[in-house]
Amino acid sequence: MYSNGYIFRYAGIMVVLVAAVLSAAAMFLKPMQERNDAVDKMQSILSAAGFEGVDAKNAIELFNKNVTNMIVIDPDGNVVNDFTGDSKENSKAFKLNLKEQLYNKSMSRPFELSIYVVNKNGESVYIIPLRGVGLWGPIWGNIALKSDYRTVVGVTFGHKSETPGLGAEIETPIFEEQFPGKTIFDENGNFVSIGVIKGGVANQPETQQSHVVDAISGGTITSNGVSAMLKNVLESYEPFFKKQG
Repeated sequence: MYSNGYIFRYAGIMVVLVAAVLSAAAMFLKPMQERNDAVDKMQSILSAAGFEGVDAKNAIELFNKNVTNMIVIDPDGNVVNDFTGDSKENSKAFKLNLKEQLYNKSMSRPFELSIYVVNKNGESVYIIPLRGVGLWGPIWGNIALKSDYRTVVGVTFGHKSETPGLGAEIETPIFEEQFPGKTIFDENGNFVSIGVIKGGVANQPETQQSHVVDAISGGTITSNGVSAMLKNVLESYEPFFKKQG
């Protein structure tokens, strides 16, 4: 029969060995995980701009071919960094952590934001990364704008843990396909974002219909989260948009 001391020593050694194995596995898998995250990010950006058939196999090639510039701006809308070379996934704009930057904004600290410029059928499309909060966790996505910096080309959304059949519907075509053609400024040039509303777009005043989409049935909190995400992020780009006009 083993003594208590032997059992504790054995258990301690096993804990150390298992921890070492897990740590080594995490270090080994980290580059692959980062690569997969980068590919997912590229797919989302290109899909928002209207590229079809983008998958894990061709995302890097299509991204490097069609992204013509990657810009970093400050809160005043000034370009502080741009990148037009190869290895775009190593650029400052691509590596910028939006969650951290939006937190800095909420704390009234200096922050920076990314813009991806994509060539689509000979025209420049500007993709803005998004991040917000849904019902059960973070939501994110990309919104692509025409060169007028007001008209939506397309969107992509994603989530971590929204309810299937309800809030999770934000990443389905039936929801995302409402956005192309909507505008984030009104006819007087005022920023209005795009609202996700209950009650139907057709029931809104005609002057508001180009700035709203239908909410998800049964997914009110997630819909509100998308509205808040769009407003919070896009208003941060307003100084840049207006400097381009």
